[in-house]
Amino acid sequence: MYSTGHYGSDSTATVNDNDARIFSVADYGVNPQPKPEEDSRRSGRRRNPNSMLSWSEVLIWCGIPILIVLVVRTFLFGFYVIPSGSMLDTIHEGDRVVTTQLIPGIAKLQRGDVIVFKDPAHWLNNETKTSLGQSEYLIKRLIGLPGDTVACDGPGSPITINGVAVDESSYIRPGSDPSIISFKVKVSAGHVFVLGDNRGNSSDSRYHQDDGESGLVPTKDVVGVGLAIYWPIKNISTMSAHHEVFASVPDEQTHTE
Repeated sequence: MYSTGHYGSDSTATVNDNDARIFSVADYGVNPQPKPEEDSRRSGRRRNPNSMLSWSEVLIWCGIPILIVLVVRTFLFGFYVIPSGSMLDTIHEGDRVVTTQLIPGIAKLQRGDVIVFKDPAHWLNNETKTSLGQSEYLIKRLIGLPGDTVACDGPGSPITINGVAVDESSYIRPGSDPSIISFKVKVSAGHVFVLGDNRGNSSDSRYHQDDGESGLVPTKDVVGVGLAIYWPIKNISTMSAHHEVFASVPDEQTHTE
């Protein structure tokens, strides 16, 4: 105990109070009671529950979600409306489809992919003018990759790729021939060969062999690969690429004419 004689009664009371408070919080090593000026500063920063959001907060809460949607829409996914029947029965007229955006060097095209591409050489003159709801895009199935030789002998004959016949019954429209015309096309570098699933009603690579690109689509014009149909509700489904159909097709490097 401190001596009241040395400090005086007032001083003794003050020291003893401070000691008691410090001992009670020794495990924390701090004084738990903030200084009066700290209390006033903290209370000054406390939000009034009835106050409105500031402009900066509005921009943060509204702007960030909008920015995320724009990034997703611009760089990751594409959304299209199908106005024609060239891809029946895989995709119906009026269906809305979502695609992954094709990122060169990351996404790799494969035979069987349903692709969206820019009109390579005025193909839309023979298709619905508002194809995909945007006048410069078409949607077809990728059949031949660069280096492939795609051919057919006409009605009743299958499509062949690098000399191997493929069974397309899992996706072409029932009752349709793989092709009602005969053709043989060597797919050049940087291009792909495409066909519609509704072979009897599709203006595709078969019918544009005199367009300057031999009916082929430049890969640089491919903007997306089909993922799913998201509307109408009754047609919601994933969009199968049926890669297994092409499993036995040899690579162009191993194929000889």
